[in-house]
Amino acid sequence: MCRKIPVMSNPLLDFSDLPLFDRITPGDVAPAIDTLLQDANQALETVTHPAFPAEWSAISKSLDVATERLGRSWGAVSHLNGVADTPELRAAYNDALPRVTEFWTRLGADERLYAKYKAIDPATLDAEQRQALKNAMRNFVLSGADLQGEAKERFARIQERQAELSQKFSENALDATDAWSYYASAGELQGVPDDVVQAAQAAAQAEGKEGFKLTLKMPCYLPVMQFAHSSALREKLYRAYVTRASDQSPEEFRKFVNTELVREILTLRQEESRLLGYNNFGEVSVVAKMADSPQEVITFLRDLGARAKPYGHKDLADMREFAATELKLADPQPWDWPYVGEKLKEARYAFSDQEVKQYFPAPKVLAGLFKIVETLFEVSIRRDSAPVWHPSVEFYRIERGSTLVGQFYLDPSARAGKRGGAWMDDVRARWLRPDTGTLQTPVAHLVCNFAEGVGGKPPLLTHDDVTTMFHEFGHGLHHMLTQVNERDVSGISGVEWDAVELPSQFMENFCWEWNVLQHMTAHVDTGEPLPRALFDKMLAAKNFQSGMQTLRQIE
Repeated sequence: MCRKIPVMSNPLLDFSDLPLFDRITPGDVAPAIDTLLQDANQALETVTHPAFPAEWSAISKSLDVATERLGRSWGAVSHLNGVADTPELRAAYNDALPRVTEFWTRLGADERLYAKYKAIDPATLDAEQRQALKNAMRNFVLSGADLQGEAKERFARIQERQAELSQKFSENALDATDAWSYYASAGELQGVPDDVVQAAQAAAQAEGKEGFKLTLKMPCYLPVMQFAHSSALREKLYRAYVTRASDQSPEEFRKFVNTELVREILTLRQEESRLLGYNNFGEVSVVAKMADSPQEVITFLRDLGARAKPYGHKDLADMREFAATELKLADPQPWDWPYVGEKLKEARYAFSDQEVKQYFPAPKVLAGLFKIVETLFEVSIRRDSAPVWHPSVEFYRIERGSTLVGQFYLDPSARAGKRGGAWMDDVRARWLRPDTGTLQTPVAHLVCNFAEGVGGKPPLLTHDDVTTMFHEFGHGLHHMLTQVNERDVSGISGVEWDAVELPSQFMENFCWEWNVLQHMTAHVDTGEPLPRALFDKMLAAKNFQSGMQTLRQIE
């Protein structure tokens, strides 16, 4: 029996408002999760009792309230595990993961709960609740609720093992990235942008070392691959990057190998699919998506590939010719292509990514993004305060008139212990709470991995970085501007995963509008906006190497 923990003594049990990220410690995880699992299990037993009514609101008031609290608390732990990883937090997370996975697996496959939902009369529900019920019935089947005996037990074991393997995969990828570094000399860095060189020097000095610390984090890796004149340096970083967490990595990094994990995950996915009555995991995957079959997806990709291939060949021929005639590279290697591509773009369009970057200080870009959103959606965005997990994290609120619509955390910078890439995640969903009758406003995480500012200057973003920020903010708007009151279908919840990219792709378009860019650019030194002539060059180069890029994406 788990002992009840007083709410105020454990920040993970405080649901009065926003997560107390500044107070959460690894030691809080186990007692909080155990308490919330106990509450959720009790709620499950309550609603599955034969005497409990098969009514949406009654089930929601008991079970959904308990599981939402568990989800929010575990979500906070998972988020910290992704953006502020430490050995202690990782241990606490991995200790609780099997218990959390077991509960969600058991909940999704509970025959009593499945029967209770089957008995709900759709005529008693509004449109939002009917869609949520439809999704729930589908999810019961995908969670093994129709399985019996040994098949159901095996399905549960597969879910627990897959959760364990996926977490280990992520840990290996992060650890392999963080573990690698190279201390370059000044001579090796010829051609590398000054801000990247300064950041590398500061990183080495912070460790009391000579030279310039290069890492596999994207704000360092990509500019070196694009601009470093030294092919040997590019090769060193390239080989380290593409062999991360694989059996091709150097001996000292073999403890991070993911090869066998991938094989086991694929094997388990196939077994899971067969247990559910499908031929393969692709068939399982598309059940909750717009695509009707794996073959439809493959046909689409092959058709797109066939259409892009001639343009890809032309892009490659152009690069080979340029490399041979202008760069004296007769046989470009994989680590040479980003450098060749950047030099060809500079020659063809008379500008470079580094030149453009000077006009995109992060604060100016963010202000421009907010202005667009405020204009389009008739809202206001202003800085707010909340407990955060790192000093660089910012917090904002979105209002319509004087009414709070949503809030979001912005974590823009790359750092050790933070997963690479960019993503949006939910902290909590919009929900007309059945326990209090009050409207819960949505809160989102917006996470990127941009370079930090150096020499007292603000962070500078490439145009790709700007597009990434707009993309993730599109996801955030999808989550925060929803007017749906049913949690399971509000915001991004319940949306087909091949449709969820629509708002984010929509927002990317604004990064190519002159009327937008001129208001969100200011040269880091002079304050001058982006010149129209430079924008026209960017626009002319918008589809540069799009054939090769499309083929790479399909691959």
